[in-house]
Amino acid sequence: MLGAPPRARQRRTIGGVPKPLRNLGFLTIGLFDEADPRRGHESTLEIIELGERLGFDSAWVRHRHLQFGISSPVAVLAAVSQRTSRIHLGTAVTPLGWENPLRLAEDWATVDILSGGRLNPGLSVGPPMRYEEVKEALYPDTAEVEDFSYERVKRLLGFVRGEPATAAPATEGFEVFSDRVQPHSPGLGSRMWYGGASLRSAEWAGEHAMNFLTSSVVKAEGESIDFAEIQLSHVRAFRAKHPDGDRARVSQGLVVVPTDSATAAQRDKYAEYAAKRLPRTASPQGPARLLFSPDYVGTSDEIAERLHSHAAYREIDEVAFALPFSFDHEDYVQILTDIAEKLGPALGWHPAE
Repeated sequence: MLGAPPRARQRRTIGGVPKPLRNLGFLTIGLFDEADPRRGHESTLEIIELGERLGFDSAWVRHRHLQFGISSPVAVLAAVSQRTSRIHLGTAVTPLGWENPLRLAEDWATVDILSGGRLNPGLSVGPPMRYEEVKEALYPDTAEVEDFSYERVKRLLGFVRGEPATAAPATEGFEVFSDRVQPHSPGLGSRMWYGGASLRSAEWAGEHAMNFLTSSVVKAEGESIDFAEIQLSHVRAFRAKHPDGDRARVSQGLVVVPTDSATAAQRDKYAEYAAKRLPRTASPQGPARLLFSPDYVGTSDEIAERLHSHAAYREIDEVAFALPFSFDHEDYVQILTDIAEKLGPALGWHPAE
């Protein structure tokens, strides 16, 4: 029961060392050139196919609107589902403010059925990014009354989990109507993920029996500005509220770039990328006090050592390492190959059969 007290939790460590990594995934933004969008989408499909061949457990795509990235993960993952057979497929995350919960529930259930039960939808709430600029195009008649609160998530969860969408089934002439979203995919409700950066989001996800995605961004809401410490507090708060307690699923999404097989030019590119992003990690950014994690760039042994000392990583056994933005296809091939063949084993992970 959701109201039951949390069971006693134990640190997910053995002898002070983190448990072996159980689930290794990766996240891609799926960028494309405006003049040739098909090539960018094909690159994303090929990268996920490569991930399956390398034994990754999951592949996740970001969601971008009015940008040169994946605007329709539903369509992309439907295509991926027909080119793969084992790897789990997720969104990290779908901003629900752009979506109609009932229609999205139909789309996700359809892709889950087509994939054989491999879909892991991740979502977040809040007004759409740049809402003042897009609201007339997105919600021309209802912009001022749209509800972007957690209630929007609750509606979606209900539809996905089979709650009624209408008063009762009906028949009109030859047409038969269901009272719930069709198709219904029974296991999908347990594979819904909430992407949260705040303590309240972590607690809400736990209270509603969702899984929890925590990324390379958190909110510094208290006195601490230690990223790992804040992220750890979110993981523990989530599990304290979840009916499964310490068994509740958490996936961590840091930016990780191993360089084991990288060329000298690639290593220079990766180092420059991380250096440009490093200043934002020194202190909370903006009114929301967003705190960013440094990127993890180096050999697999170096990255594994840093992760093993990361307070939040030590309590999870699932990751979806984020691929950096704006790199080339061959860079992603090298990074994914090193993660699967070098970093994963250094973290105790074994590739799927």
